[in-house]
Amino acid sequence: MIRCEACGASSPETAAFCDQCGTRLRANDVHRTDVPNPKHNTVETPIFSGSNVTSIGVPSVLSEFDENQGLPYSDPPARSANAKLVIERGEASGTEFAIGRDEATIGRWDADNGIFPDIDLDTFDQEAKVSRRHARVIYREGKYFLEDLGSTNGTFLNRGRRLLPGTPQLLSDGDEIIVGKTFLRFRING
Repeated sequence: MIRCEACGASSPETAAFCDQCGTRLRANDVHRTDVPNPKHNTVETPIFSGSNVTSIGVPSVLSEFDENQGLPYSDPPARSANAKLVIERGEASGTEFAIGRDEATIGRWDADNGIFPDIDLDTFDQEAKVSRRHARVIYREGKYFLEDLGSTNGTFLNRGRRLLPGTPQLLSDGDEIIVGKTFLRFRING
């Protein structure tokens, strides 16, 4: 079992995220042997000596890996929240979601499948029209973009045509974004 350092809950060794709080489980959060230790660039390898088990540091060329894609994993650099999405309609009107990273996923929480979007609309989407991984806001070279991630009910920008999955569209301050039946307003903090 893996112990989450954020909440202390135990998750299966194969989990990429904590089942309790959704925090990404990294190699340095795991308190067991045979995992990369990025602090010392070693892999703790058990040595069996009679009935005693000890560990030694073995030099490693391994970096931290994203368990879902097998690619080197690194968190996007944190930035101060320069933009936000604001719910425009319904009982939750005025609810704000800060966009503080270079990519912010919009969707619905699903702990069973390890889906923890940055902008979780689960409690605001009573009809479940927002996909688990619906869309994302991307920040590149001083500009924001909106990209549909292959959602079931579509992503719309300023009531135009449905966005094609994987085709980012430029965002401007005040743009209206519709995901499923949830209306959001994109705002750049000035």
